[in-house]
Amino acid sequence: MLNAIRKNGLTLAIFACASTGVVAVTQYLTKDQILRQERAQLQATLNEVIPHELHDNELYAACTLVSDPALGTTAAQPAYIATINNEPKALAIETIAPDGYSGAIKLIIGVDVDGTILGTRVLAHQETPGLGDKIDLRITDWILGFSGKQVTEDNLNEWAVRKDGGQFDSFTGATITPRAVVNAVKNTVEYVNNNRDSILNQPRNCGGE
Repeated sequence: MLNAIRKNGLTLAIFACASTGVVAVTQYLTKDQILRQERAQLQATLNEVIPHELHDNELYAACTLVSDPALGTTAAQPAYIATINNEPKALAIETIAPDGYSGAIKLIIGVDVDGTILGTRVLAHQETPGLGDKIDLRITDWILGFSGKQVTEDNLNEWAVRKDGGQFDSFTGATITPRAVVNAVKNTVEYVNNNRDSILNQPRNCGGE
C-alpha cells in the first residue's frame, strides 16, 4: 500500500512538472506573437481616432505617460503623439469614466492640436448588454457623436446628456452609462486643452516600445 502511494505521488509530481514545462515553453514560444498582435490591435485603434493624414510616425511607439485626476484614475495613462516630420499634429489619450453603471469604462480619445475631437472609442467596459453597451461601436454608432466637437468655456453646459440639459442622447433605461462617458470625454479634453504643450513635450516614457 505504501509503495503504491509513493508510486502514485511520484507519477503526479512528474505530470505536474511536465505540465508546468509545457505551459512555460508555450508561453515563451508565443510571447513575440502575442506582443505583435497586441501592437497591431493598438495601432488599429489609434488609426480609428487619429486619421492617417495627421501622422507619418508609428503611433504606438510615440507614447508618453500622463497622470491627472481629470483622467478618472490615479494611475498614469498613455498618450500617443501623432507627428508629421516630427511636428505634433494630434494626440490620442487613454482615460477612464469611473462612474459607469457597472464599473469603470476605459476610453481612448483622439484630439488635434486645435482641441477638436477626432475620434473616441471604448476600449473596455462591463455595461449591461442591450442597455449600457450601446456605447460600444460594435453595437451602435453613438460613440461617433463626439467627433468634430470641442470643449470650450462657452459650451461646457452642452457637455451633458439631453436629460441633464445637454446635447448628447442617452439610452432608454440607461442614462448613467452615457452620462459617465460624456463627462469623461469632457474632462479629458479639458485636461488636454490645459496641458497640451507639456504633454507634447514630455519624453516618450511608456517603455517597452
